[in-house]
Amino acid sequence: MLREAGEVYAKLHALARGIDRFSETTGRIVAWMTLGTVLVTFAVVVLRYVFNSGSIALQEFISYLHATVFMLGAAYTLKHDGHVRVDIIYRDLGPRARAWVNLCGTLLMLVPVCAFILYVSWDYVAVSWSMGEGSQEAGGLDAVFLLKTVIPLMAALLLLQGLSMVLHSILVLAGQQATADAGSAGPDREL
Repeated sequence: MLREAGEVYAKLHALARGIDRFSETTGRIVAWMTLGTVLVTFAVVVLRYVFNSGSIALQEFISYLHATVFMLGAAYTLKHDGHVRVDIIYRDLGPRARAWVNLCGTLLMLVPVCAFILYVSWDYVAVSWSMGEGSQEAGGLDAVFLLKTVIPLMAALLLLQGLSMVLHSILVLAGQQATADAGSAGPDREL
């Protein structure tokens, strides 16, 4: 019986680590879009002030990149415990108490909010895709439907990272995981 429980805990740990690696990889890929944002912004400025020309498509592309970085980087930020939190009480809690806070917070707040975002955005995105929604500006990008797709993707990535947090919390509460490896990762956490 103990061996079977150990195997279950090992599988839960492996699943949580796999999700963490996925969030880490996604976050690092998305982070490169910030460089793209800087380069495109530089190009817009050079076009405007050196060549006295402009591009609405490039200006919109900056907004697309910016939105994508923030939306798809949310799960990575959650993994690294980078979201704003008033932790007057949390920082003084022990590992098991923190695991309980993470577990309850994820199940009672993160999951319902992400499920609501998925539910509300699904038709919104589907309608945009069905009409191939594009920019309302002449010369703008004809890819608004792609930008809107980032909304449910963000919620799905957050739900996935939330599952990892739940698994890490369960493992800590079961005494099966070191506290440095529990819940969200800090800056000193290894993969």
